[in-house]
Amino acid sequence: MTVPLPLDTNLQRRNGRVAVIVAGCVAGMIGISYAAVPLYEMFCRATGYGGVPQIAKDETALRGEKVLSVRFDANIASDLPWSFEPDVPSIKLRTGETATIFYKVKNKSDHETIGIASYNVAPERSGMFFNKISCFCFSEQRLGPGETMDMPVVFFLDPALEKDEIMKHQDQVTLSYTFYASKTPVTASRSKSAF
Repeated sequence: MTVPLPLDTNLQRRNGRVAVIVAGCVAGMIGISYAAVPLYEMFCRATGYGGVPQIAKDETALRGEKVLSVRFDANIASDLPWSFEPDVPSIKLRTGETATIFYKVKNKSDHETIGIASYNVAPERSGMFFNKISCFCFSEQRLGPGETMDMPVVFFLDPALEKDEIMKHQDQVTLSYTFYASKTPVTASRSKSAF
């Protein structure tokens, strides 16, 4: 007959500490993975990283000297039966001046559909200088069968781009939107255009 050996209380405490540390690390990693997307999004919005424009509450009083060509791009995901295009393909804009342009969208189907747009600017570095005051991005747009809608974008280019080592050599910026089909049921109420 074998007699069980008594467990060392120090060994039990160490094993308990290791288990708590491992469980804490696992919980921390899960928490960080859930927070990664919103934190990355906040970082991109704050810095313009990845071509994400800045959001401005109002126009700027500063005026720069540089005139850039701002090109407008429009894309539609294959599962959304819409046409989507800017009213003008590009404009010339002095830094610090505010511009308003319109995109036109049309539902080409025989039923109501809902779309939502995402955006970016190129070159990526221009994101920190591209300031949008108003746009239709990230809000659901509902269109009835055959309905069309004009959607404004109000923006300016920060004159600080003239001092940026990379941007001072650029003469063109592209604002690009892509509309995707919304996952919201069609019975939901109409949304207003906003940020």
